[in-house]
Amino acid sequence: MKAYHYLIKGPIITEKTHALREAANKLTFRVAVKANKIEIRKAIEDIFKVKVLGVNTIHFKGKKKKLGKTQGVRPDWKKAVVTLAPGEKISGFEAL
Repeated sequence: MKAYHYLIKGPIITEKTHALREAANKLTFRVAVKANKIEIRKAIEDIFKVKVLGVNTIHFKGKKKKLGKTQGVRPDWKKAVVTLAPGEKISGFEAL
């Protein structure tokens, strides 16, 4: 059994993701930038003990931000939308 906890950074909880969870049994996670769909699927199945039907990923570039005269860049990040099998639930998401 491989340790996949470094791939999943945390859940994304918004009104839009809540509606997506209710309508289509899809959960949204912030994941490591270098993680691929296969690793994300195995990590979710291993950590939460659920059956995953599909994984969609979106890569976001970091935005440029200014603070006075200095300019910086926020880090890039990746979002994964995970589709669970019918009847499958993750208990932590139900309380939110």
